[in-house]
Amino acid sequence: MAIDFRRSWSDEDLELYRDNVVRFIETEVLPHDEEARRRGHVGHEVWRKAGAIGLLCADIPEQYGGAGGDFRHEAVFYEEMSRRALTGMASSVHSIVAHYFLNHGTEAQKRSYLPRMTRGELVGAIAMTEPGAGSDLQGVRTRAEKKDGGYVVNGSKTFITNGFLAGVVLVVCKTDPTQGAKGTSILIVETEGCKGFRVGRVLDKIGMK
Repeated sequence: MAIDFRRSWSDEDLELYRDNVVRFIETEVLPHDEEARRRGHVGHEVWRKAGAIGLLCADIPEQYGGAGGDFRHEAVFYEEMSRRALTGMASSVHSIVAHYFLNHGTEAQKRSYLPRMTRGELVGAIAMTEPGAGSDLQGVRTRAEKKDGGYVVNGSKTFITNGFLAGVVLVVCKTDPTQGAKGTSILIVETEGCKGFRVGRVLDKIGMK
């Protein structure tokens, strides 16, 4: 006998949303998973299709292009992707980047980045880990120096989830090495047309790509 299981935090609207998520995954992601694993990512088209039906950044307010939902909508997407062991589309990291903008960005930044992220036109990533520094951010060696009203960033990062497709990257770097943690900053880097920016080879990693 089938068991009609429903999570305590779910409701009818969320279950309808889940149906849309499952339909999208089984139509647009799962059939191409083997190829995506070889390539290391699902490709831009899948991100744009997810954005077109409101599956990206679902808890971002409507005024910035989101669906105006809450974290439960995000959890449904992560849950259904994890249920199928799919790793080539890290929408969770994408959403973390979106919430950096929502909670800490200027109004201009919110209006510039969030609508494009919810549509899947811009994939978000966070660049923390370096060849010689991991979770200990005190060891970050990437430097950023002010110049001509902006910053010149020098350094390299590795193991960047969504890194191959990312159009906007939050880069952790040292803006004042003499100030310890207070001298560590997060800079917004738009990758397209960014002088000196280069994506290395796709690493054959276990887990999120």
